[in-house]
Amino acid sequence: MPEGPGATALPGGEYIRERFDDGKRDLSRPEAPAPLGVPIYDNHTHLEIKDGDDFPYWAALDAAERAGVAGVIQVGGDVESSEWSAALARQDARVLAAVALHPNEAPGYAEAGTLDEALARIDALAAEPRVRAVGETGLDFFRTGEEGQRAQHASFEAHIEIAKRHGIALQIHDRDAHDAVVETLLRVGAPETTVFHCFSGDERLARIAAEHGWYLSFAGTVTFSNARNLHAALAVADRSRILVETDAPFLTPAPFRGRPNSPYLTPLTVRSMAERLSVDADELAAETAANTVRAYGSWD
Repeated sequence: MPEGPGATALPGGEYIRERFDDGKRDLSRPEAPAPLGVPIYDNHTHLEIKDGDDFPYWAALDAAERAGVAGVIQVGGDVESSEWSAALARQDARVLAAVALHPNEAPGYAEAGTLDEALARIDALAAEPRVRAVGETGLDFFRTGEEGQRAQHASFEAHIEIAKRHGIALQIHDRDAHDAVVETLLRVGAPETTVFHCFSGDERLARIAAEHGWYLSFAGTVTFSNARNLHAALAVADRSRILVETDAPFLTPAPFRGRPNSPYLTPLTVRSMAERLSVDADELAAETAANTVRAYGSWD
């Protein structure tokens, strides 16, 4: 198990990139919450991104383990971070990987003429035994305008086929593109296990997901008091298809919004969701843990 710098041979070294810092954010680490009564999983995190203090991936995983987070899905968004994710999953039993080209990255690959080559590399990584999802892929009409949407659609459909070919889950990034994502899934055929990562829809999309057996993964945004669409969606979601994630280092749950996020904070989101649903937090933790293993398989 990694213990410090030099203990690994991951592509890109300790970090691939640092999160942009505007100098205005509070970059101190939130205090760890008490563990829940049953182990849980963070089904979407980005340990390759450095945010704030020196908190390398092995420290993040150790902190998560102490907080009762038994495992994480480490997610790639381009070829480099996907290779890093797969390498980390090979060497640390607490990690499974997801690999993909993020929809906002797809137009750049297309413009450079390397989209097919990059997709072929994702396809090869998806064959590895500890790579359990293709993601995050999907559509993002917030950051990418019409000029890049053709590449996004082509990349998304290619990722869907990769997930189906390898029999693993699909993790969807969906921003301001709900109807287009659903249309694509229904037209080309969704993989058996389809996950809306960082679910950002409303009650209507939650009901559509329930109809088709798609999973909804809730991030720290569901803890925000003004996230009424997420609260309404959670209320009608199929409990057997609810997952929890951090999307760390982003989307830190309340009351630490804006500070660095990490998998050890997952219990905060579970407790907030349980309060919204008026159920025991340990009961919901057990349900989300079982759902996670059903979606991705065992970490053992």
